[in-house]
Amino acid sequence: MRKIALFFCLAGVLAACTAKEEKGAWAPLQDHILTRWAAEVDPQNPLAEYPRPQMARERWVSLNGLWNYAIGPKEGEQPEAEGKILVPFAIESALSGVGKHITADDALWYSTTFTVPKKWKGEQIWLNFQAVDWSAEVWVNGQRAGLHTGGYTAFSFNITPFLKKGKQELVVKVLDATDNDEQPRGKQVSNPSGIWYTPVSGIWQSVWLEPTPSQARITRYQALACQDATAFKLFAWVEGAQPGDLVNVRLHAGEKTLAQESVPVGTPVLLSPENPHQWTPEDPYLYDITFTLERDGKELDRVAGYGALREVQEVVDKAGHKRLGLNGKPYFHYGPLDQGWWPDGLYTAPTDEALRYDIEQTKAFGYNMIRKHIKVEPDRWYYWCDKLGVLVWQDMPCPTDSRHGKWEQWKWALPEYDSRLTESAKANYYKEWAEIMDQVQVFPCIVVWVPFNEAWAQFDTYKVVEFTREKDPTRLINSASGGNSYPGAGDIFDSHNYPDAQMKFRSGGTQIDVLGEYGGIGWPVEGHLWQPDRNWGYVQFHSSEEVLDKYREYAMQLKESIATGVSAAVYTQTTDVEIEVNGLMTYDRAVTKMPAEELKKINQEVIKALK
Repeated sequence: MRKIALFFCLAGVLAACTAKEEKGAWAPLQDHILTRWAAEVDPQNPLAEYPRPQMARERWVSLNGLWNYAIGPKEGEQPEAEGKILVPFAIESALSGVGKHITADDALWYSTTFTVPKKWKGEQIWLNFQAVDWSAEVWVNGQRAGLHTGGYTAFSFNITPFLKKGKQELVVKVLDATDNDEQPRGKQVSNPSGIWYTPVSGIWQSVWLEPTPSQARITRYQALACQDATAFKLFAWVEGAQPGDLVNVRLHAGEKTLAQESVPVGTPVLLSPENPHQWTPEDPYLYDITFTLERDGKELDRVAGYGALREVQEVVDKAGHKRLGLNGKPYFHYGPLDQGWWPDGLYTAPTDEALRYDIEQTKAFGYNMIRKHIKVEPDRWYYWCDKLGVLVWQDMPCPTDSRHGKWEQWKWALPEYDSRLTESAKANYYKEWAEIMDQVQVFPCIVVWVPFNEAWAQFDTYKVVEFTREKDPTRLINSASGGNSYPGAGDIFDSHNYPDAQMKFRSGGTQIDVLGEYGGIGWPVEGHLWQPDRNWGYVQFHSSEEVLDKYREYAMQLKESIATGVSAAVYTQTTDVEIEVNGLMTYDRAVTKMPAEELKKINQEVIKALK
């Protein structure tokens, strides 16, 4: 099986090389393994899908493709272009076609040209960036459009005042210090090793243009399940509204209208479909939702999305254990720690099919949950979780913890254990965490917020939990997965243990007890390694049979823990990542290390143990 997988991997590399000869300007770098999707990347139109499935507009133009790039001094002027870079892949990645690193003293410059469709004349033209790591300053035709900081969230600029006839000139200046004490960066470090990975700098998600009416536009909406997951509470934010403007909200299944109502701007809508169909991982039913902004009987703006009738809450089982609840019933959450890294695109999956693949495999392995670890994904990743049926625990990416405090896993923590972050670093944390929650809370798959991982840059835990709760009171909070535990901080008490599936310390019944990480069964599969002469795992084995036996042993331990109150477990991890070889799959996704059907059987047995 591995020989066949290796053949296809090499075939993909050869195809990529052929593509470079044909297209001349771009090809993936060949210094590491690639996924099979690398050969499918079209440099003329990469990641061509509409980037924002939860607030979709019909008219848009992708700006993804080959741009000019240059690296210069942080405080210097824009230098001459050095070559071409494929947007939206980070400059360090193979798929960028560049593979260079930038430092805290560097500025990464992008430039390109674009044309605005003539049919958009008279409308507001928006330049949208889905994510740029970390600071992005933007100019259009030599005029400054704006500045955004934060590596994980989308931002937009109204560029209408800066446009001219014909081709438009776009310049972006990026600064990214990676592992300093000020900016959230997750697992990126300047010198990768062990569980720490290659930096991701610059544009790493899609860039696109979109027109909206000059008078007013819908900027955001919520679609919350309520009334025991039988109805929707819907609300739209509108920019430029005038007295008398209406928002029409339509709940539908394709062309069939299920419920509809028009209300003044700023008014919530309650819509209840007949025979409500609740969303679960086993039955991920989604309702279509369309918001239309109207003035004097005329449509100004329209956005489309979807919603799910699902509620998450704490419930108590018959034995008196606090449990994670889904639609009012105890529900065991079981899934992998998912880093979301790719050998060819780093933070960015090479194609939408590749992005979907990891989620499909997680389902095929019999899991019902993913812990999205120290990273925020593109919106389409959450869309696929919604559509395919996977619960998501969303981590906040941490800043560097060089000013770390004390980490205590096996007893209650004390205030002096906190990391000693600067006030500016804390301000960046709060700003970015708020933006992340605002952006992704519209996706019903997300059921748990995780503000901190372990004790990495953990600070003011009670205040951060309160801040998170105020932003979104509809989801559960896991204050610090495996980190310093403070009594009553959040809904969930989470401890980590490697490699066994055992909780060594619990909340004593005051919170929902979960095993936030365990396992890490390593197997370096020859031919599928980031660095063949260097790899790392919590425990290492040498065959699929050995890995499966150990996995089954841990699963049986987990079943025993469920009976005594453990309500969720997270296995490390979905794939190998760089030199870390703890994955269920290899980093290139070419080899699954255990038979999928056997894995599914074991995992379903664990999930059903709660029942």
